[in-house]
Amino acid sequence: MNEAKIYTAVGLMSGTSMDGIDVALIRTDGQNVIEFGPSLTVPYEEAFKNALRRVLGPAGRTAPGAADVERQLTLLHADAVQLLLPRAGLEKGDVDIVGFHGHTIHHDPKNAVTVQLGDGQLLADWLGIAVACDFRARDVAAGGEGAPLVPVFHAALVHGHENVPKPAAVLNIGGVANVTWVGEADDEILAFDTGPGNAPLNDWMRAHTGQDIDRGGEVAAKGQVDQAILDQQLAHAYFDRKPPKSIDRQELCQDCTKGLSLEDGAATLAALVARAAARGAEHFPAPVKVWIVTGGGRHNPEIMKALHDAVKVNVHSADGLGWDGDAMEAQAFAYLAVRAERGLPISFPTTTGVSEPMGGGHVYHPK
Repeated sequence: MNEAKIYTAVGLMSGTSMDGIDVALIRTDGQNVIEFGPSLTVPYEEAFKNALRRVLGPAGRTAPGAADVERQLTLLHADAVQLLLPRAGLEKGDVDIVGFHGHTIHHDPKNAVTVQLGDGQLLADWLGIAVACDFRARDVAAGGEGAPLVPVFHAALVHGHENVPKPAAVLNIGGVANVTWVGEADDEILAFDTGPGNAPLNDWMRAHTGQDIDRGGEVAAKGQVDQAILDQQLAHAYFDRKPPKSIDRQELCQDCTKGLSLEDGAATLAALVARAAARGAEHFPAPVKVWIVTGGGRHNPEIMKALHDAVKVNVHSADGLGWDGDAMEAQAFAYLAVRAERGLPISFPTTTGVSEPMGGGHVYHPK
């Protein structure tokens, strides 16, 4: 295959926060990002969120109703692609490949298990476009963590932007938060999950207010951080483990703020995101000059302020660099889809702990 080919690729991401589907278009050769296209988020309806929550956990695809949820999730992703293409002035035949992450319902790399709902063949058939999916399985089967997978994309963005000082940290705050440390050289990269992201705070808000998020950090701003709970959570053995490492959404802070007021619980959970990231910095090969924050957590001023206080260097939203902080994970899976098609590695010893750089993803072609 001609290595100079520039692909038009669409990426899809359904994150652990379960707020909806991010879909984005980029043009890339799988190494350099040539152009960013449009992106959008398609929210899940509450009934589907509830159905998705019911199949989370170790039962995986064998959980009651999982097959129906998988089909519905796949077709919702097809709808998201079809909504995006007119915004780009494109038709299906203009797209070379779609990167389909699916939705992680169980992640246990210690036991070589990672389960993402999503039917790649169904999506390819429905769209009439090649689809790359199942990005994590090969890495986990080879002893890797299977996560995070976006670091190679983060590194491409950092090295492609002349105004980003290095070393730099790119922190993605989704349901779980992950960080990519990028050094001066192209191959200097380290990545791992830092710990809880938005998921515990979103769960707390949903349970106490019926709202999915603490919009603008307004609730957390009225509360006080419970230092004892924060210290207890940060004493978890996960934070001392050397990276690469990853963690499941359910592993930390299950009801850790039970008994607190709404405001104090929100303040404590927002602080936990920031302090967990700061604990992660203890493992960096060298101190960073800047933290660049992507994902939904960057919209919460309380998280951003707490992060700045904890890491004591400049903290910026990705948007200030001309990147779309809401679309970066979807863009990353478009990028990974092209790498999967070209047979380029998507995970590395310093990102997932796998023994050697490894390709991943299975490409389905429409029947």
